[in-house]
Amino acid sequence: MRRPGTGARAPQPGIAVDPDAARAAMVAQLEAEGALGPGLVRDALLSLPREVLMPQAYVRRSAPEERTPRWDLLDWAVRGDREELLGVLYGGESVLIQHDGEPLLGRVPGARSGGMITSMSSTVGMTAGLLRELDLRAGHRVLDVGIGAGVTAAVACWVCGERGVVTVDRDPHVTEAARTHLAELGYRPTVVTGNGEAGWEERAPYDRVFVSYAVPWVSWAWVEQLAPGGRVLASVTGTSPSWPGLAVITRTAHGRVEGELRAVEFGHRPGHGFQRIFLSRAFVERISAADGGRSFHSRTAPPPDEPRGLWLAVAALRPGLVRNWGADHLMIGAPACGSWLTVRPGAAGTWTMTACGPRDIWDEIQTVAARWRAAGSPTSYRLCLDAHGEQWVSAGSGEKELAWSLPRPTSQEPTEVRA
Repeated sequence: MRRPGTGARAPQPGIAVDPDAARAAMVAQLEAEGALGPGLVRDALLSLPREVLMPQAYVRRSAPEERTPRWDLLDWAVRGDREELLGVLYGGESVLIQHDGEPLLGRVPGARSGGMITSMSSTVGMTAGLLRELDLRAGHRVLDVGIGAGVTAAVACWVCGERGVVTVDRDPHVTEAARTHLAELGYRPTVVTGNGEAGWEERAPYDRVFVSYAVPWVSWAWVEQLAPGGRVLASVTGTSPSWPGLAVITRTAHGRVEGELRAVEFGHRPGHGFQRIFLSRAFVERISAADGGRSFHSRTAPPPDEPRGLWLAVAALRPGLVRNWGADHLMIGAPACGSWLTVRPGAAGTWTMTACGPRDIWDEIQTVAARWRAAGSPTSYRLCLDAHGEQWVSAGSGEKELAWSLPRPTSQEPTEVRA
């Protein structure tokens, strides 16, 4: 089963290169999908030319199975690139902006091979939804952590005013390009090169803190730098990318910190040094071939995708599992030990499970599901934080409480910064 919203919308051949029309079409599509409604975020996305923020972007030319990936760097200054680049920028999917940590300004367009993409702009649907959740207002002081292409910073400048916006990224090439492109739009927020986990105390407190990459826990610096009535949004997940969570931290008017972890469909990619597990192509082929698997039948149906609160708990309490969303049935693997599980509908209301490896993934899912139901089938959880670095998630109470701790980082990188 392919997850909705993961297929890129290809540009239509022969259409006129019209950024205004493409921008209007992108906003209309977001409205049709329910990711965007009337308001300041919509108006900002309709007004901000993405081709100024991202005048160059990569498209992948190699097939997924090729060992050496190949990309082309498209350039808005090259007329022959404009139609395809327009489709990339306004098609709704992630935009690939940096290869192997390269400088972003002054690049020569053309082919690249090997290496990896090291920076991108998130899908516009997820960005729009999170910006709506952020509830930006004129005059808000905003800390944007992980600048990327500068889309969030540009929207914050448009809505709140540039004087209150601070955007931070550890990559000097990324911050240099963002500063340049934002200035071309007429915005000059405070652009900082440094460790985003440290925030930027010099301009604190902030009314809003937006984190554009996934983290294993919430940096206490973001909480400390939050103004009364302020809000932090950050993707908080474990090593599996399959079942993300969104942390929503607020500071009340009286200074009390309150947190919630919501189970969501999509989350940001991991930040620097936060490694994700994945199912390799060879592992998926082995699972598909049922290599070494044993089959059994059950009248108990697997949990559907929709109770994301359950799957968030599975990811936390039974770590190391990854879902293959490309399969048309439930397929989960544990890359560390080679265990896997597939579930397909059988005859007369039964289900056929095929499993392999030392982990009993089916039993793990059912055990967590029972605890989740006992806790009230939560879709979101309480997120508790303290100044000593302890963070934990819970729902329910007493013997029926469902809870787990977020892993505390073992080390903190230097917080040297420069504007």
